[in-house]
Formats: sequence, structure tokens, C-alpha cells
Amino acid sequence: MIYLLARNLIPVFPAANLFTYITFRAAMAAGFAILILVIFGRPVVRKIKRLALGEEIYEELPERHKKKQGTPSMGGILIVSAIIISLVLFADITNPYVIVSLFILVFMGLLGFLDDYIKLRKHKRGIKLRYKLIVQVVFALAISIIMYLAPDFFYPGQEILRSQTNVLFLKNYVIQLGIFYILLNSFVIVGGGNAVNFADGLDGLSIGLLAIVAGAYAVLAYVAGNVKISTYLDMLYVVKAGEMAVVCATVVGAGLGFLWFNAHPASIFMGDTGSLPLGALMGFTAVVVKQEVLLGIIGGVFVLEVLSVILQIIWFHSSKGKKRLFRMAPLHHHFELKGWAESKIVVRFWIWGILFALAGLATLKVR
Repeated sequence: MIYLLARNLIPVFPAANLFTYITFRAAMAAGFAILILVIFGRPVVRKIKRLALGEEIYEELPERHKKKQGTPSMGGILIVSAIIISLVLFADITNPYVIVSLFILVFMGLLGFLDDYIKLRKHKRGIKLRYKLIVQVVFALAISIIMYLAPDFFYPGQEILRSQTNVLFLKNYVIQLGIFYILLNSFVIVGGGNAVNFADGLDGLSIGLLAIVAGAYAVLAYVAGNVKISTYLDMLYVVKAGEMAVVCATVVGAGLGFLWFNAHPASIFMGDTGSLPLGALMGFTAVVVKQEVLLGIIGGVFVLEVLSVILQIIWFHSSKGKKRLFRMAPLHHHFELKGWAESKIVVRFWIWGILFALAGLATLKVR
């Protein structure tokens, strides 16, 4: 909104040109998102407490989690609302990628909200996993198919990009996937949402890692949308991708603002209301900037969390229920049962998250 207003004001008020710069608007959007969380966070926490929408702790979780019983959940409402408001104010809301980003936040946020509500009011396991996955897959396929069938809208003058992606480590080389690119896009979007969900088990863990991933992709989005820098780094140039830097910066701001209340001991939990839309949004960002594979490196901690669950299941069944590879999965629970303090696990996972993000960004120069 402010971006469009500024463009119209430039002829009579040249200083308004400042609001057309992506870097400036990204900083403003991030700061505004933080303010929204800090100002409205406490009243929302009190409201959720009055509605008795407290977390239900599963019996199989480590004993220390029992004291978190009843902690307000569904904090994703705060995060998603702050991101949407900031984007409407500071992003170019005519940009196709911003439009889809807002749609992802709303749709996946509603799905997560419904799942959380069922957990808290009816059944602690929420929506059955297969039904939740079916909805996510159909939604992701719809987005991917629309992007493939409407290249003039998403890739004006660059129609070939609808089925291309970058290759890690190789210079001046891209992969042309054709119609199979739809499947890759869908997998990345669905995988992003669910990977974040797996890591959402300790105070501040998931939202801190999300902020790190979003920060890295803010850089990638800015590079992909800048013809000179993308050419220098041998990345695919995507005409309108730069605006995703504003989206990612807003996620960073909202994440830091939420961490004010979610840091140990947490006053509120994010829940699926936050993890599903934010993870899916990061997956979509990776698709937009043509760095889908790189998400597996930058989001390395999320990948390890998912792999720990998969390996635990395989190991358990292969031993006919007699052995476990980890004391408990996902991975953060393994370290809990080893006696690590919760805050130590979270900070150390953040450190690994930063290292993975730096490694991912370093691959740009390795080319």
C-alpha cells in the first residue's frame, strides 16, 4: 500500500522514492512486525488464557514437559497476522509472488488453526494426519500448476523459467524439468510446512530456526531479483523475485517479536497455526528464487529433525520393536533425555542453524 502510494507521489514529492527501495521496505516491514508482536502479544496471551486454549501435553513426552500443560497455544495467529499486516503496508501487493504468499499464509494458517482447535477442544491428536497431508498436497499442487500454466503472470518475458531450477555448485548450468517441476514445487512447499512442525517442540526452537532460514532467503531473494548480482553469482535472474526479500524480512521480524514471548519459559506456543503457514511460505520462497535444493542445506536442522523421525521408525521396525536409534524422536527430545537443559538445546540448535545457513549461502560463491 505504502509502496504504491510512494510511486504515485514521486513526481510531486521526490523523497517518496525511498519507499520504492526493496532494502528500505524490508527493514521497515521487519521492524513493524516486531512492534505488532511486542504491543499486542501480551493482550493476546491473556485472551487465549481466558478462552482456556492451553496446550495438551502428550504422555510420551519427557517428564519436564508436564509443567507446560495449559500454556496458551495457537500463537501462530499473532505471527501470521503481523506478517500479513506488514506486507499489506510495505510490500508491492500487486506482485504475483506477494499475492501467493498472502494466500499461503491465510489458507495454511486456517488449516493449522483448525488442527490446533480440534486438539484443544475435541481430540488431542487433531486432524488425522492423512487428511491434513491430502489438503496440503492438493493446495501445493494447485499453486504449482497455476504457476506453470500462467508464465506470463509469474515470469513475464521469462516463460522458460516456469520449469527451470539452479544446480548447486555448478556454474552456468540449470536443470530443465518440464512438467515434472510441478511435483518438485509441491514437494518443497508441503515439506517445508511439515518440517517446521517437527521442530516445534521446545521453547523458541522452531521460531528461532525459521528466522534464520528466512534471513538467508531474504538475501537469496534480493540476489535473484537483481540482474547484475544474480549474473555475477551465476544465479537465475527472476524479474519479480526481489519482492520476496520483503516477505522474508517480515518473517524474520515477526519471528523475533514472537520470540519475546516464546523464549524459555514460553508464555505462548506457536502451534500448527504458525508452523504450517510459515514453513510452507519458506518452501514457496525457495521455489520463487529457484533455490529449492538449497533449502535442504539452509534448513539443515529441520531436515535433521525429520530424518531422526524417519530413521527412528525404520530402526524400530527393523528390530521388530526391540531397539531405538534415538532415545526419542524428533532429535531435540533425544538430547532432552540425555539430560541437556532445554535452553542449551535450543541455543545449540540455533548455532547449527546459523552454520547451515552460512554454508548454504557459501555455495553461491563455490559456483
